[in-house]
Amino acid sequence: MTAGDTVRVGVGGRALDIEIRWVGEGGAEAPLLVFLHEGLGSVSMWREFPRELCEAAGCRGLVYSRPGYGQSTPRAPEEIWNPDFMHRQALDVLPAVLRAVGVDVQRRPPWLFGHSDGGSIALLHAAHAGARVAGAIVLAPHILVEELSVSSIEKARQAYLETDLRQRLARHHADPDSAFWGWNRIWLDPRFRDWSIEREIATIACPLLAVQGVDDEYGTLEQIRGIARRVPRAELLELADCGHSPHRDQARAVIEACVAFMTRHAR
Repeated sequence: MTAGDTVRVGVGGRALDIEIRWVGEGGAEAPLLVFLHEGLGSVSMWREFPRELCEAAGCRGLVYSRPGYGQSTPRAPEEIWNPDFMHRQALDVLPAVLRAVGVDVQRRPPWLFGHSDGGSIALLHAAHAGARVAGAIVLAPHILVEELSVSSIEKARQAYLETDLRQRLARHHADPDSAFWGWNRIWLDPRFRDWSIEREIATIACPLLAVQGVDDEYGTLEQIRGIARRVPRAELLELADCGHSPHRDQARAVIEACVAFMTRHAR
């Protein structure tokens, strides 16, 4: 498959078109790194970072837009996500995408690279997939809901209603309302305040690197320090002068850390 492909997957009795992009070099035997985007992300919003990381690490990469995002099947206007929406992505959608593109997770377990909500999805998948994941790298993941997160997401709602944020998101999403309101409404839903994966991630056995900016506006350092208390093998990287997107704010430091981490834990 080439860049800009779409694959059809079946999830929960629905047929969904998923936007994908392959990056990096190497055939089916090369290590695979699967990129899981943030709550408002998509294939195009990663820009060139996946390619740059894969070239530095000597691996190939699979980048995809989750349902509701990018050029994938949009969320229906009346569809309201439930508090388990990240579980559904980790346990239903991600495995379906890997099957659709022909990844043999038993023979060649992939690496996961997740940012923000995508980081949480990576953690959940790793917690349940066991040896079917080679390792996970998570940037600014969420393992619980903090007041800082809710406050920043409320500000994002105002920006979407009052500024050009919708127009800017339209550059990356066929249906920006699908992407924004799916994410924003569930994060601000009172039912979501008690969401936590703190206990669930304790079963993660694969190598794990958790990265967060000291100035992250969507979460405190408790998010990754909480991971370290529950996953003893986890390695942490806290970056100064860095916000919620370390791969944009400190790209070189992130790439260097990821390459060193993957090299240490190569199978």
